[in-house]
Amino acid sequence: MKSINVVSAACPCRANRGAGCPSPWRRIVLGLAGLSAWFVIYRQLEGWSRSLTYGLLGLTRGSHLGQTVEFFTFETPKVLMLLTLVVYGVGVIRSFFTPEKTRAILAGKRESVGNVMAALLGIVTPFCSCSAVPLFIGFVTAGVPLGVTFSFLISAPMVNEIALVLLYGLLGWKVAAIYLGTGLTVAIVSGWVIGRLDMEEHVESWVRELRATGDTPPEERLSWADRFDRGGQAVREIVAKVWPYVLVGIAVGAGIHGYVPTGALASIMGRGAAWWSVPLAVVIGVPMYSNAAGIVPVVHALLEKGAALGTTLAFMMSVIALSLPETIILRKVLRPRLIGVFVGVVTAGIILVGYLFNAIM
Repeated sequence: MKSINVVSAACPCRANRGAGCPSPWRRIVLGLAGLSAWFVIYRQLEGWSRSLTYGLLGLTRGSHLGQTVEFFTFETPKVLMLLTLVVYGVGVIRSFFTPEKTRAILAGKRESVGNVMAALLGIVTPFCSCSAVPLFIGFVTAGVPLGVTFSFLISAPMVNEIALVLLYGLLGWKVAAIYLGTGLTVAIVSGWVIGRLDMEEHVESWVRELRATGDTPPEERLSWADRFDRGGQAVREIVAKVWPYVLVGIAVGAGIHGYVPTGALASIMGRGAAWWSVPLAVVIGVPMYSNAAGIVPVVHALLEKGAALGTTLAFMMSVIALSLPETIILRKVLRPRLIGVFVGVVTAGIILVGYLFNAIM
């Protein structure tokens, strides 16, 4: 009876087969029809935005307000549509990678291999600041090396599907690919460095004394219909959570786009700016608290106004990867010295990324 309840919770349609739930073939047809409609609507967004801004609202082309409204009315539906599509796909993928399975994959792996695997798994594993402590404890008690655990904790918030889809939608696939590559590199190298420092004694003693019970929850058997349901659930949970940040971020970006003169930021964040522009961008970013949904539209506007790619990427990475709330939460399980090393190593990696891309782009 217990297993029936678990399955029913995972997929209500399974427990009520025939009670109005679509058949697998009907799901496929509806999905293809929805995807086709998505592409048709997506291709019309720019024209609709201009018609709304300069036709219906009657704003003047080239004016500050006109540019601001056009930016907002185009980027908002564009980003939300991209976000919905990608979150659904990643939600299906995530059904194969529960936190328990992730720990099992990483436990006992050689550190160098584990760092790479942990960073890659961080992309598709659900994570937020509030889950940092339970994930850390679960990894340590499962025998995952400290450096590997940090590679995961760095990658999961920084290189996630929301950041990548927003970067792709606003800045194109090249910038999204650059961010993916550099973010994974920072996570892998930072975790490897922390692992080499042998700082296990700086984990709080009560965490080190914990021992994994060895009891693994039974793996839930999911059909493809269940996995598609997980994708829909991810859309409802994630998009519903981040859309206010998207609106605020795009509104700030629209203001920068419309009212900040072109080149005004070049003297501070441009390629020819002083050497301290990259460290300053990181120092400004660390105490800020925002997720990718809120910061990427701002990054888009900064780049449009003359900010250098390396400086801007460093700013974005510091905001997402080194959030103050996560650092405070980790104090429950880490001693101050290890937290300081974690922040210092990741900060150094982010600054190097900023200098590198300022030099080559």
